[in-house]
Amino acid sequence: VQLQASGGGLVQAGDSLRLSCAASGRTFSNYAVGWFRHAPGKEREFVAAIRRSGVSTDYAESVKGRFTISRDNAKKMVYLQMNSLKPEDTAVYYCAARIWYSSQWDYWGQGTLVTVSS
Repeated sequence: VQLQASGGGLVQAGDSLRLSCAASGRTFSNYAVGWFRHAPGKEREFVAAIRRSGVSTDYAESVKGRFTISRDNAKKMVYLQMNSLKPEDTAVYYCAARIWYSSQWDYWGQGTLVTVSS
């Protein structure tokens, strides 16, 4: 599966932004998809993930209640709705995919930059 993230930009603290991850491949529904972020000077960190059915989701504590991950298997799209953005959310955001029975995130898209000004 190939992934392409988009939707990043420059926003002010408190604003909202929606990231999109477009996937290619006929078996997209067999993959869990996650969002990760990498801020300057920090390790890459997990943000959110959604199972292949779209029912089960996971979030990092730092984004719970502010970010929502969703997917549309028919459109082969995964979204990350980010509300109440904070300057510490500034990072390059990546979407990644793993086959449903694996724990390894084997497929990565290019990043999209989110900058939150105070």
